[in-house]
Amino acid sequence: MRVLLVLLLVIFAGALAFPQDRTNARSMVISPYGIVATSQVLASQAGAEILSHGGSAVDAAIAANATLGVMEPDMNGMGGDLFAIVWEAKTGKLYGLNASGWAPKALTIDYLKSKGLTEMPGSGIDTVTVSGAVAGWHQLHQRFGRTAWKDLFTPAIFYAQHGFAVQELIGMDWRESAAKLRKDPESRRVFLIDDEAPRMGEIFKNPDVAKALEIVAAGGPQAYYKGEIAKAILSTSRELGGTMTAEDLADFSAEWVEPISTTYRGWKVYELPPNGQGMAALEMLNIMEQFSPAKRGPLSVEELHKRIEAMKLAYADLARYNADPRFAKVPVGGLLSKDYAKQRAQLIDPQKANCDTQAGIPPSSDTTYLTAVDREGNIVSLIQSNYSSFGSGITVRGMGFALQNRGALFMLDPGKPDALAGRKRPFHTIIPAFMEKGDDHIGFGIMGGANQPLAHAQFVSNVVDYGMNLQAAMEFPRFTVRSNFNIGCKILIEDRVPADVRQQLTSMGHQLEVRGDFSLFMGRGQAIDHNTKNGLNFAASDARTDGSAEPELPPKLRQSLDSVSKQP
Repeated sequence: MRVLLVLLLVIFAGALAFPQDRTNARSMVISPYGIVATSQVLASQAGAEILSHGGSAVDAAIAANATLGVMEPDMNGMGGDLFAIVWEAKTGKLYGLNASGWAPKALTIDYLKSKGLTEMPGSGIDTVTVSGAVAGWHQLHQRFGRTAWKDLFTPAIFYAQHGFAVQELIGMDWRESAAKLRKDPESRRVFLIDDEAPRMGEIFKNPDVAKALEIVAAGGPQAYYKGEIAKAILSTSRELGGTMTAEDLADFSAEWVEPISTTYRGWKVYELPPNGQGMAALEMLNIMEQFSPAKRGPLSVEELHKRIEAMKLAYADLARYNADPRFAKVPVGGLLSKDYAKQRAQLIDPQKANCDTQAGIPPSSDTTYLTAVDREGNIVSLIQSNYSSFGSGITVRGMGFALQNRGALFMLDPGKPDALAGRKRPFHTIIPAFMEKGDDHIGFGIMGGANQPLAHAQFVSNVVDYGMNLQAAMEFPRFTVRSNFNIGCKILIEDRVPADVRQQLTSMGHQLEVRGDFSLFMGRGQAIDHNTKNGLNFAASDARTDGSAEPELPPKLRQSLDSVSKQP
């Protein structure tokens, strides 16, 4: 009897010693001090160091983003665009920034048709639009920065000069882009080693981009849009028969915009207005709100079918209406109205997939993502991208960074809202997001082209409908699509969705392509929650990425370490 009692006590104690099973692979990072979450650990550390020395969340985000441009040159860099949402803790006000560039004035439908093109190319000089990242950094820093501009680029310059070890997932994408890089002599010289992509763990240096970053650090945006870098961009464009002019670069500026929003079961969710695709995430949530959360949970057939069908309806509207609002009337208010969501929700057949979803008539009215919070609770939600891997495939001569291919998303049909025109901004896939309720304020984003609106909606539903913490909500199994247009019934879905659920979805007409447990096709996300009641910050970094959420050191500890380092 005594032996049995001891055995029971051991078993009970063991049960207490182990936490409950959970779906997420990582834990959240929790701190009363600032945190930076990015897709590369060293970039997160760079941002956290800026915070530790008194920088703002925006300072940290710029430093991290510049470092990411060195470490993920396939995904982002000075040759790409940028969008951001900033939450100011003191006032509770949100600010939106659209730093997406326009097409060169001479890049028109007639010009491309005269070259024999019937649709936009996917890469090359005619897909290059003015890059907005540097202008975006400057606008953010002017309004919210505390650290000297030149100091923000120190980590990025260091890693470009001294090198860094290529990480696992970025190494895979780099390798898959090698053929594209070989088509441009400068891309081949800068980004390949012995004509091959650097291997995982190989040290990669980019002295040319170090030089370009030093120029920006010393001269600000003027150096990029009017100075030495502008001259290099224009020389590259002329060499390849491009249309960009000095005026196209010099006349560009980033634009402060008012975020758009909807409510979802008591939470307020914010995105940026067109030309980005954030309105599709909000419309998808509005449609999902017409149904109760599935009693069998987020991996049930009922829940996944609802999400997939809501996504199709929202994406059909996105494809029909999204455009640069300076050139086309985009019915954002109508698309986001609750009455319109009710109409769209009635089109969902609970037993059958719709493979031919059409846009409705509303009433009138790729990429890296990072987020940062400082010790005052200010949050920046920032996304930046070259679009395709290494963008246009063209590297600016002598400057070590690739130019984006955002122009590939224009259309050559003049009757479409997103028809190509000079000085027009293209359809944009990259979208930062923000959500709040009561004391919780969450900056979040999930990169990956067409994946982004549907991934945002899935994340929000995981948090709101199923009570997941940030890390669990970010890592939870997802589905996605490859394109915003002509989706049909083709869905990519992670293998962690149970086989019997996938089988039932297939029987309903969904055409599933099963990917790995943590597939890069589902995008790579980050999230930070600042709780105004207890002052704590909670951060998540997607297990689908090489990155991490890194907290700053407490100020007194940082001061102690700094003083120790100065000892003789």
